[in-house]
Amino acid sequence: MAQEDKERWDEKHTQNMMPQEPTTLVKKYAHLATGKKALDIACGNGRHSRYLASLGFEVDALDISSVAIAQLQGEAHIHAKEVDFDSYRLEKNSYDLIVCTYFLERRLFPQMIEALKPQGIILMETFLHNEGNERPPSNPAFMLNEGELEAFFDHEMEILHIPEFWDTDYQGYKTMKTAMVARKKSGGMTDEDFWA
Repeated sequence: MAQEDKERWDEKHTQNMMPQEPTTLVKKYAHLATGKKALDIACGNGRHSRYLASLGFEVDALDISSVAIAQLQGEAHIHAKEVDFDSYRLEKNSYDLIVCTYFLERRLFPQMIEALKPQGIILMETFLHNEGNERPPSNPAFMLNEGELEAFFDHEMEILHIPEFWDTDYQGYKTMKTAMVARKKSGGMTDEDFWA
């Protein structure tokens, strides 16, 4: 399966099909990180890695696509690495910020929590199951169920923001999405700090 995934994503990145601009979620909430070490999971063409590097982060950018990773090699403050997420393990207690958008691998959820430093922030955004989605049928394993992120992360993370919303994807399809901003529980920043 990993080889099939790699070939599929290599093709997509060769065709330069993916969005170039960082998501609103990342632009709006990356500043919540209290340090400057970031992880971009399934970084793709590097839109978030480049944005985070411009803010002063040192970014570990991981993706299965060698085509995507090649585009990031040599960029300042970005450490790009080709990995197979079926076997790769995230480094524990290493990151102030983890970004994961439009890639869903539930097996990584506990690793993401462990990879965060105290008060570390996770920013996630991806597609939700919904009968009104206009996208062609996709593997259900790659779409979240309503409330799923909150149900998993709420035990060890403080959920700061978790909207479910309709949006138009880069191919023009109307789709239901969810986004999550969560902080690893360990005290520190108050709700007043978050909304300031």
